[in-house]
Amino acid sequence: MLNRAFWLQFSTPKTFYPVAGKMIPVFMVLAVLSGVIGLYLSFFETPRVAGLQKEAYHIIFVHVAASWMSMFIYMIMGGYAMLGFILKARLSGMMASALAPTGAMMTFIALITGIIWGRAAWNPNFTWTPDPRLMTELVLFFLYMGFILLQVVIDDARRAMRAGAILAIVGVVFLPLIFFAVKLPTIHQPANIRPGHTMPVVSVVAMLVMVFSFWMYSIAASLMRVRAIMLEQEKRTAWVQQLLGAKT
Repeated sequence: MLNRAFWLQFSTPKTFYPVAGKMIPVFMVLAVLSGVIGLYLSFFETPRVAGLQKEAYHIIFVHVAASWMSMFIYMIMGGYAMLGFILKARLSGMMASALAPTGAMMTFIALITGIIWGRAAWNPNFTWTPDPRLMTELVLFFLYMGFILLQVVIDDARRAMRAGAILAIVGVVFLPLIFFAVKLPTIHQPANIRPGHTMPVVSVVAMLVMVFSFWMYSIAASLMRVRAIMLEQEKRTAWVQQLLGAKT
């Protein structure tokens, strides 16, 4: 059985950097393969719905995957930020900083696809501002951007970690409201995967495959970004100097 010491050896930038480098290609290949399969199922195998939505209904498979990932990434980012703040763990703070841009991108995709889908599904004069689900998602986007901005404007990494942890706590408390906003009286379509819902099996599979693809991409992108952060924040350490010297 793997003991605590085994996992602790990967809790420093020096040991995690090469491990992350080996994992990136695996997650990227999984992201591309599952993405191709998911898009094919979403746009060519799932049935078209009647009414105003028609072909626009297929946007749901990208929209839902991005929405789920936007919340999930913020939860993980918040956990890393708080862990780094409490335990003074540098790697945790770096992971939080690495996750934020990907989470912001997923939130932006969720917002844009939601607006496009909303206009096609209801009417050309659709306005997204009264919709609780899109409004809460917009607030989540601002939380991500606030976290990223703090990392940029605060030069000291420890101070940035503390400020980011405080903002992350606020955001994590806000997440349940975003999740349950779908259940509020709104023009937003109810949750598709739930007990008693008769969504076709192929549609459920397509949605889950797209979620998996977005998840794999998020891991790969975050690992690539955290490696860059490690090199920047650890540039004066011997292991980075040795690594950069070996590359030149």
